[in-house]
Amino acid sequence: MSNFYVEIVAFILNISGWVLVCSTLPMDYWKVYSLDGVVLATATYWSNLWKTCVMDLTGVSDCKGFPSLLALDGRLFFMLIECLGYIHTCRGLMIAAVCLGFFGSAFALFGMKCTKIGGSERTNGRITCVAGVDFILSGLCSLSAFSIYANQITSEFFDPKFFGQKYELGAALYIGFGGSVLCIIGGSMLCFSFTNSFTKRFVHSQENSIYNGAA
Repeated sequence: MSNFYVEIVAFILNISGWVLVCSTLPMDYWKVYSLDGVVLATATYWSNLWKTCVMDLTGVSDCKGFPSLLALDGRLFFMLIECLGYIHTCRGLMIAAVCLGFFGSAFALFGMKCTKIGGSERTNGRITCVAGVDFILSGLCSLSAFSIYANQITSEFFDPKFFGQKYELGAALYIGFGGSVLCIIGGSMLCFSFTNSFTKRFVHSQENSIYNGAA
């Protein structure tokens, strides 16, 4: 497969993965817990990076946002950090992933061969490689965020000393894991397309120098 088609496939994978990762930010079900009755679930508790909610059988939800760190005094501040520190870590990683993916998309549009915006082939290759690195970092940031969040859920679920509500992994985490992997794969393909074209140019220049020397 030529570098042109590799870049097209990589760009599609990257954009798809980045959109999936971005879509998980406003999603509700990062973690979910169902309070089962005799026949149907009587209440569903769910939480994401911004709030925690409960929804009854009629579909009415009651939500409460996480408290602001800036509005707390010193002791409560450290207590909240201990309880919800992973939430703020995941927020920071997700914001970093979204920003890196955005810049990666911009660099990819300028550097891909099909757009012919970046300038010379060498400059395009370098811009494309930067885009690939951006997408790889974006995928790693989001993958780290989803892993930290999932680890917190599973740690509480299997901890016999934890007596609070034991949540399960929500749909947003599965979507996020898939999007992160797509970003990493697509970014690696962009970097591969640059190294492959660089290797071809190097081999071609070596062949020319050998030919000229023989002549």
